[in-house]
Amino acid sequence: MTTVRILSSEDVAELATPADYVEAVREAYDQRGRGAPAKPRETFASDNPPGMLTTYGAILPETGTMGGYMYSAGFGAEDAWFLAPVFDADDGSLLALVDGASMNPYKTGAAGGVAVDALARPDASRVVVFGSGAQARGQLKATATVRELDHVAVYSPTPAHRTEFAAEMDEYLAATVDPVEAPSDAVRSADIVITATNASEPVFDGEDLKPGAHVTAMGQYHPEKREIDATTVARAVYVPDLRERVQQDAGAFLQAQAAGRVDEDHVHAELGEVVAGRAAGRTSDDDITLFDSGGTAIETVAGATLLYERADAKDIGSTVAFQPASEALTGTQV
Repeated sequence: MTTVRILSSEDVAELATPADYVEAVREAYDQRGRGAPAKPRETFASDNPPGMLTTYGAILPETGTMGGYMYSAGFGAEDAWFLAPVFDADDGSLLALVDGASMNPYKTGAAGGVAVDALARPDASRVVVFGSGAQARGQLKATATVRELDHVAVYSPTPAHRTEFAAEMDEYLAATVDPVEAPSDAVRSADIVITATNASEPVFDGEDLKPGAHVTAMGQYHPEKREIDATTVARAVYVPDLRERVQQDAGAFLQAQAAGRVDEDHVHAELGEVVAGRAAGRTSDDDITLFDSGGTAIETVAGATLLYERADAKDIGSTVAFQPASEALTGTQV
């Protein structure tokens, strides 16, 4: 028999800061860069009712945990539920079940923050954000933990959304945050470009990127959808979260490849390889770098473990007893 901690979204909401997530996720990608196992998502689609069930996993040996995500989206309720199980990587026992909805923007944002720290110029201070939802907030908050930002421009096609985002982030950050109606000028002056949208077509022209810019693209992971154009992919030092994911669902890369702008050799390295020092990231101030973030269990396990450990220390959440298979299948009670 083992005791499993169950954490709701309310339980985990205040347990960790964006900087905490970035540190945990950085360590997780370092482990990945040195060989920790991780696999891309696998999705099971339903047409009637329309929806999808998605799962992916990773093992973080040095953290001592493993697990991932299982989540449903769509179907009759037209909503999503995120479950993150955390297992002990040494003895295999189940440690926690975490409602992953509240941590999702933070753990995903942390992956973007780790990439900015590894790939953006050290003096990067001007950001443009495409998108105004929870994921855009998570990306910007994480980015602000690794770079000293002076100015942030935000674009959303809905004026009220970008205005609200700018007002909220202007209070949160030391940087000035402004909504923009036409983002091209903001892209041309940006050191960091973040895309966190549900767009199916590119949201900016890759020719507008200045030398030395860094791009984090995290809003699309579908072979027929993309937030960034082939020019951006071709101009950039291309770094995905997982190399294996690129030919599966990295739509921007796949469409650039189909157009003959890049080939498979254009994949420079995984983020973990850069973080672990096994591959160079930026090699000059003029390099354009691109982190293609489709989401992995690397940051999910890191984030869920962080929350579990803090909740366990403070006795937050509820607990339930789970039987191991040796007991449940034989009827043996301990």
